[in-house]
Amino acid sequence: MPDTAKISYNQISQGLDLFIYPSKGQSKSQQKKDEVECYYWATEQSGIDPLNLPKVEAAPVQSGPTGGGARGAAKGAAAGAAIGAITGDAGEGAAVGAVVGGLSGRRAGKAGQAQANQQAEANVAAQEQKMMDDFKKAFSVCIEGKGYTIK
Repeated sequence: MPDTAKISYNQISQGLDLFIYPSKGQSKSQQKKDEVECYYWATEQSGIDPLNLPKVEAAPVQSGPTGGGARGAAKGAAAGAAIGAITGDAGEGAAVGAVVGGLSGRRAGKAGQAQANQQAEANVAAQEQKMMDDFKKAFSVCIEGKGYTIK
């Protein structure tokens, strides 16, 4: 919660990127008092205190082997065996196909993992933004109810 002795009359609204106009001629000291009251009310209504946001963490994403290498090796071995059967050496074709497929599958698995990490980080950012939006909405409703124009 803000230390009211150390804040200016419009520090809370400025911190929320909001502009407040005292449309009923409220004084600076009254605006400070009203902003503090609305801060507390918005915290109660939204469950969020912008000065002490809860830590939102991304869901754990697999960081070990992806299994892509094994799947790629199996597919590569099957394809290599088929090609080897045509050329007369299915065993050698399967071995070469397994190596090539394993490398390819492993690369695809790592790329998928990186994409999953990026998505998890984007989800965290969206959650944090929603929490702040909810708080701002509650704060705005309160301050408008006290006779201020807010944008």
